[in-house]
Amino acid sequence: MLPKRWFDPSQPQTLQIAVILEYLNAGLAILFLLLGMEAIIPALLLIAEGVGATGIANENRWGYNLSIGASVGYLAISVLLSFALGAGLNILGLILSVALVALLVHPMSRSYQQTYFIHQRRKPWLQ
Repeated sequence: MLPKRWFDPSQPQTLQIAVILEYLNAGLAILFLLLGMEAIIPALLLIAEGVGATGIANENRWGYNLSIGASVGYLAISVLLSFALGAGLNILGLILSVALVALLVHPMSRSYQQTYFIHQRRKPWLQ
């Protein structure tokens, strides 16, 4: 069985930076949830980003798909909530969310995951 990785330095820079941003988002979401400063749905999406980052670090396609879905979902919810509540946009949060989505859908990230990520790990008894 292969050991789990938290970070893979052999991946392209776009995926490396995306993994770091996703871990940062997930850690801050957990901290803000514990302090009672974050809504539950956006926080769950950020935690899903952290799980997806672990999948990316271990070159699993489900991790990449989860990361894209959670990142786009968080971006959409944060923009919608900002306009629905009449509050101003969190410009820094918006820039980081857009940057994360851009890093994940960058052609270098997409071609790397299409080439090297595995769809599903083989069971040891099937090898």
